[in-house]
Order: sequence, then structure tokens, then C-alpha cells
Amino acid sequence: MSPQHGAGDEAPAPPAWERHADAVLGIAASAILFSMMTLTFVDVVLRYVFSRPLRGGFEVTELMLLVLIFAGLPLVSHADEHVTMDLIDRMLTAKARAMLSRVVHLICAVVFFGLTWLIWIKAGKIAGYGDTTDVLRIVVGPFVYFMAAMIGLSGLIHLFKSFARVPG
Repeated sequence: MSPQHGAGDEAPAPPAWERHADAVLGIAASAILFSMMTLTFVDVVLRYVFSRPLRGGFEVTELMLLVLIFAGLPLVSHADEHVTMDLIDRMLTAKARAMLSRVVHLICAVVFFGLTWLIWIKAGKIAGYGDTTDVLRIVVGPFVYFMAAMIGLSGLIHLFKSFARVPG
């Protein structure tokens, strides 16, 4: 139970599209994690049993981890599951807590938009250079653009939350 809700408060059920999106994204995250686990297991077995490591296994694992982390960022923002400290929340009124929440969401949106801009510029440079991974020669630019897009989406979510009507 969240410290912001009393014992009798129940959050309204999310819309159907949100439940379906969460389910699809949960399955996708599970598939990526399972793939990473399988790839790592196969690499370890081939490396230590047959002295033949999986060529490029580390690169693929890195890229899958990048996708997993940055695809999860908008989900964390949407669910308000970022790490928070509630040192002063108990001293504030409900109205002051709501205002603080809006201000924090607005600050997060500004920071995320700034990061999006900087990473988008970096992605353009990386794509322009044609950077690839060392072993498998996987083009890196699209992954950096993906990072920027997911950070931008998180910024949009925080911007929406800073102006959205809070229930209750």
C-alpha cells in the first residue's frame, strides 16, 4: 500500500488498453530476459566446456540490455515507480503534496527533454560515423536513436502527469 493512500482508498482500475500494453510489454521483456539468459548460458558452456566462446555474444547481450532498460523507462514513468524519497510528504497537506507532485513531474519532463536532445545529437554523430560493434558489425546508431526516443517518451509522460487532473 502506498503511503499516499489510506486504508480504505483503492486506486481505480486502469483502462483496458493500459492492461493490454502492460501485458505485451511484460511478455516482450520476459522474452528479452530469457534470450539474454540463454545466450549467456550457451556462451559459458561453449567457453568453458569446448573452449569456443560464442562469437559476438557479449555484444548482443549488451544491445539486448540496452533495449530492455530503455524500453522499460516509459513504463516506470507511467506507473510512477521511479525511486522516490518521502521525507517531507507527511508534513504536507494533500493539496501541497499534489502540487509538489506536479512540480516534480514538470522538472522530470524538462530533464528528460534535455537528455533527449543531447542523446539525439549524439545519435546523429554516431550514425554519421557509421559506428558498429567490434565483432558482429551491428550498426549502433539505431540503438542510440531508440534510447533518445524512449527518454523523450518518458518526458512526454511526465509532462502529461504534470498537467493531468489528479483523481480524488
